[in-house]
Amino acid sequence: METCDCQDERPRRRWYRSIGPALITACVVFGPGSLLVSANVGAAHGYGLLWLLLVTGVLMGTFMSMAARIGVAGGGTPCTLVARHLGRPMAFIIGANLFLICTTFQFANNLAVAAAAEALIPRIRPEWLIAGLNAAIILFLFAARHIYRLLERMMKIMVAVILICFAANLILAGPKILDIVTGLIPHLPPGMSLRLPYRLEGIVQDPMLLVASLLGTTFSVGAALYQGNLVREKGWGLAEYRRGIGDSMTGVAVLTGISAIIMITAATVIPGQAAADVGMLARSLQPLLGSLAYVMFCMGLLAVSMNPFLINAMIGGSILADGIGLPPRLSDQWPRRLTVMVLLVGMTVAILALRTGQKPITLIIFGQALTVLGNPLMAVTLLWLANSKNIMGSHRNRWLVNVLGGAGLLIVLFIAVRVLILIVLKLT
Repeated sequence: METCDCQDERPRRRWYRSIGPALITACVVFGPGSLLVSANVGAAHGYGLLWLLLVTGVLMGTFMSMAARIGVAGGGTPCTLVARHLGRPMAFIIGANLFLICTTFQFANNLAVAAAAEALIPRIRPEWLIAGLNAAIILFLFAARHIYRLLERMMKIMVAVILICFAANLILAGPKILDIVTGLIPHLPPGMSLRLPYRLEGIVQDPMLLVASLLGTTFSVGAALYQGNLVREKGWGLAEYRRGIGDSMTGVAVLTGISAIIMITAATVIPGQAAADVGMLARSLQPLLGSLAYVMFCMGLLAVSMNPFLINAMIGGSILADGIGLPPRLSDQWPRRLTVMVLLVGMTVAILALRTGQKPITLIIFGQALTVLGNPLMAVTLLWLANSKNIMGSHRNRWLVNVLGGAGLLIVLFIAVRVLILIVLKLT
């Protein structure tokens, strides 16, 4: 009897423990920027781009599972394997690029938390909130022993809060099922143009800004690459990877599902209205959803804003340590120190932006320029590692994965070209 009970419990325990790395990746990908973009796409184009979310979900899942397989079967993290086969300078370029991207966008995470807190508690002082939150996280970094385990548990709770809050709002919004089904059929919504960015009367115009933003926020190659680090952190072997395929499916389903919920809710409740920030989005939904739904939305919004806050910084610190050749585990000292650097820069820039009312445009352009170089570089790196016989052996990519990976690379290049044109237009 006792033996039978243990055997029955073991598969459940292993399945439960396999859920984690992709969920963490989904949490850092779906942040306030993703929420805002999904809402604006829904408000501008209705249900017409739901099919594009499915496409990006498939591509994100492809690169996440590819990076996880590299981490398990390749015998090291992506940066470690690059250093081993192409040299440490190349690994440093990849690590430093992702570190700088995380650093330049950390201030946006600070501002999003402040906006979400202000929407829920209008009298709160955002500068003090940001300073206190960063101080608490820095103390947590150096006090916690098993950071990954605590982080995984926190993200599961956060995801549950987000799903409950936003799903409740979706039910209250009452979208039409037929419209949703129609939106899943690939087509270009009315009024959408494929034209490249251009300047009109001194103002830079991008007809596909929302679409490019949707692709960029739901298909993050940098976050997918870090999946290779997370499975090493988890201690997965090939057996855990095979069971953990469900982990990638869960992470992608969470990312795609929440984006779809937000898009459908905005398409139903605020068609034709634009929101410049998450606080404005929350306020625009308040009179239509009611006070209770508004509070639930703000709670979900706060959870979304908090999700990437620590993870983004830790990815930046850990990946730079990995690129340099230092121990990359989240519980090691150098990743913690470099994470503090990301946190302090993001906090400082955000507080200055709040006090002056000016967004750090130079920093935003610098971050965009880094993604032009970084995303295609990281996509090519993952495809090269996953197809290398010397590294992967019999666990190399199959033809279908390469087809999907090639499509993902083309999309990344498409976004990079548009961002590069935008940067040139802004600077000239």
